[in-house]
Amino acid sequence: MNFKTRMSALHYDKNAKGLFVDMLEFLSIFYGIISRMRNILYDRGVLKSVRTGAKVISVGNITTGGSGKTPVVAELVKYFINKDEKVAVITRGYGGKLSNRCVNLISDGVNIYYDAISAGDEAYWHAVNNPMCSVLTCKNRVKAAEYAVGTLGCSVIILDDAFQHRHIYRDLDIVLVDSELGLGNEKLLPAGPLREGREAFDRVDRLVIVNKGSDEKRAEKFAKVTGKKLGCRSCVCSTKPDYIYNIKSGEKIAAGEAVTAVCAIGSPEPFFRFVENEFEVIEKIAYDDHHIYKQSEIDSIKGTIITTEKDAVKMSGFSRKDIYAMKLKVDIDISALLSD
Repeated sequence: MNFKTRMSALHYDKNAKGLFVDMLEFLSIFYGIISRMRNILYDRGVLKSVRTGAKVISVGNITTGGSGKTPVVAELVKYFINKDEKVAVITRGYGGKLSNRCVNLISDGVNIYYDAISAGDEAYWHAVNNPMCSVLTCKNRVKAAEYAVGTLGCSVIILDDAFQHRHIYRDLDIVLVDSELGLGNEKLLPAGPLREGREAFDRVDRLVIVNKGSDEKRAEKFAKVTGKKLGCRSCVCSTKPDYIYNIKSGEKIAAGEAVTAVCAIGSPEPFFRFVENEFEVIEKIAYDDHHIYKQSEIDSIKGTIITTEKDAVKMSGFSRKDIYAMKLKVDIDISALLSD
């Protein structure tokens, strides 16, 4: 287990104790002061949020780790494209080799200009799976949005993982929380998974509880209770496996076969559970989020590989022919989510 995985486990353990935990809690005090002061400056107008001339929707987290933002962003893209809007997805480009200090046009809605290694797995996934949508990466979301509006003529901007990026004004802040992990130990970084203090909850316009398991009633109850607690509208987004396909041939794999489950995502456990429910799992391999795979790593893996679609885009260049990706089925009412 690597350090990042150990820290994640600690963040979701409410009973963790010891000198190391005490040290992290001490550091959280300083993190909280800086975070709160920054939010106060924005709330009082000392720091300004910039409007970009388009409708801006942020899909983000209040906690670290993966909560299922990518499929929700994709559903929003489909919704607005069906409304004849010109849509751009803006992400920071985590894991990609391109510098995120400048605006990188990954896709203009017609052509894809970079591969997954250069663009980053999430940005490239959006470019491939949302072919009528422009995709840009940049650390400065304002600069990227201004390019999308001014150069590409986009009318809707969807920010992937930008809840904390308050420099850009947004019309709607959607925050996702995993139904099983919740808010973890409810402590601030680095002692816990919270990226901001309780004051951030006042900015949440819509709360989406992502259910990656099978207990729909539990997720709905959690959404209702948490939404009421935060004073915002809430709903459940369910993600389930749809089918598993070979990333080169498109051929589907039969359930029950012996496989190795491989991924590099923020929360690997739900993916592993999905695979274990249908297959005989020889081994589970979890790399750090946004890990860039090497040929030697792929060659060393025994048995047929099943991975996520985000990982598959980084494996497509390898010659190995027994790599399969899990296509997820997303169930969320976007119209209800966006309604006033």
